[in-house]
Amino acid sequence: MPGIDAVTEVRPVVACVDGSRTTPATVDLAAAEAVRHRAPLLIAHVWPGRYTGVFRSRGAVASPADGRRLLDVSAQRAQLGSPDLPVSTELLDGGAADMLTRLSGRAQLIVVAHRDDALTRVSWGSTAAYLAHYGACPVLVHRGAAPSAGPVVVAASARPTGATTLGYAFAEAAMRGSSLVAVHMWTRRGSEDGPRPAVVAGGYSVERREAERALAEALAGWAAPYPHVPIDRLAVPDLDMGYTIERASQRGRLLVAGIGRHGRFAEWLYGSAGPSRTAVRVVACPVVLVPGGWQAGVPVPAYGGPVAADPA
Repeated sequence: MPGIDAVTEVRPVVACVDGSRTTPATVDLAAAEAVRHRAPLLIAHVWPGRYTGVFRSRGAVASPADGRRLLDVSAQRAQLGSPDLPVSTELLDGGAADMLTRLSGRAQLIVVAHRDDALTRVSWGSTAAYLAHYGACPVLVHRGAAPSAGPVVVAASARPTGATTLGYAFAEAAMRGSSLVAVHMWTRRGSEDGPRPAVVAGGYSVERREAERALAEALAGWAAPYPHVPIDRLAVPDLDMGYTIERASQRGRLLVAGIGRHGRFAEWLYGSAGPSRTAVRVVACPVVLVPGGWQAGVPVPAYGGPVAADPA
């Protein structure tokens, strides 16, 4: 039986590569996250994949050797950029969504890329969308750019179930030495059930004050554990949420969100079928979706303070 001083194994940051043109950028982002989280990097590939450029073999049909070459080249790239970073690789065989979801159970963060045609198709792709709902750890989606400046933006819920997402966002902002912008959406009275929102004289101001109060209460428990993180609060009605998040993500360096009770916000964010497909046209910075109740692998603040637990 291990003694009380036994070292707990650190969960890796996992980079999911498929041989597409987004692979180098995904590896770079995952390596940077691994260094920031003080964790090893695991580069995973589910064979067969789409091989282009140096990853493509001369044969007409892809082989497992192509997958191993992809992993070797990706590992070399990560090692060149971060010589002291422990890097390992894993070649998986099966359905990409299923295998990566299983892999997320032993990771602290899983990094995937947006589909190649990010500028013309706003949806993330089926694998990233599946991981967003069923992954066991936070999922970071690379959107083509990884800004080194700007605030961390969090889509904040005032419900107790949103505490996990807020805690993750605070820790990420602390690690990066960034400010935090907490965006909270409120639903106009009557719009939840389908009818048009009721228009009452002064009602908008009352609803806005209620939303701002709920957001302030949700953030209050995090001020003490993260005193070095400046906080900006922004409460917006549901009709303005798409535009607000789009603009904030273009100016921020990371967007953090939770899955939510029904997963509707996540679907709206990654562009599933239906009206939500046009809600967020462009999300420039990387997006991380945090599963409800996530605790393991919460990042350690850069200033050495304690990692916050969910407020009671």
